[in-house]
Amino acid sequence: MNDILISVERLRQCLAEPGLLILDASVELPAPAFDGDYRVASGLPAWRQGHIPGARHADLLHELADPEAPFSFALPGSERLGAALGRLGVGEARRIVIYDRHDGFWAARLWWTLRSLGIPARVLDGGLKAWRGVGLAVHEGDEPAASPGSPLQASPRPGYWVDSGQVEAIAAGQAPGQLVCTLSAGLFEGSAVTRYARRGHIPGSHNRPSRSLLDDQGRYLPRAVLGKRLGDELLRGEEPLVLYCGGGISAAAVALGLTLLGREKVSIYDGSLQEWASIAELPMTTGAAPA
Repeated sequence: MNDILISVERLRQCLAEPGLLILDASVELPAPAFDGDYRVASGLPAWRQGHIPGARHADLLHELADPEAPFSFALPGSERLGAALGRLGVGEARRIVIYDRHDGFWAARLWWTLRSLGIPARVLDGGLKAWRGVGLAVHEGDEPAASPGSPLQASPRPGYWVDSGQVEAIAAGQAPGQLVCTLSAGLFEGSAVTRYARRGHIPGSHNRPSRSLLDDQGRYLPRAVLGKRLGDELLRGEEPLVLYCGGGISAAAVALGLTLLGREKVSIYDGSLQEWASIAELPMTTGAAPA
């Protein structure tokens, strides 16, 4: 799985290679000030203020989401998704590199989306902060308009995404699977302010905070350390893993970490707590995960 991440130095070396498509997947999601304080904005203005030369902005909030869904960032239907990826030039690209300007979670989300379609891509380890950190230049303003690409056939393969019904069956013991919440311990336990309708987690969930997989510079930890953070219970188990967070974003960073270590049978609950917590009939609980 060494082809999932790409270093800043390697990306710098191949900037001029033909067929390289760099995508900035950034979204702005401020920390909540009170329960239910959900504010989200496009990363396009920040992209215009500075991005890796040649990078196009991939709009996870609008273009690459279902506008009719009751939660943000919902995976759109095949036609909408294929058209949006075509406009970005995904179909013509020989190599795709994704990054964001925050903690890499948005990049991981787009990587997982492409992976579910059978489209290979790499994530810039450390993202824009790592790029800036070694003094490399960024471009301000818009990039030259891209030639409109053809729509892609964008039908996600089975096993990458699950819905609330499938999660409910796992939580009730009616279907195999382990639920993994990738939010912080405070959000999992219900002691921290949440953006969502209720505090806590889905009963029976494990807790593997996504940020625990990254170092202080936002890069993924070495494989041995990553394995310890994720734990044998998840890495060696036979049951499918279903990851969730607030909106299916930080869960993608954990999915990437698991994939780096060769774990298969991993899915993301797309609606995550933004959907689950809003449905009063669905169970949630608070408190720490069992030891």
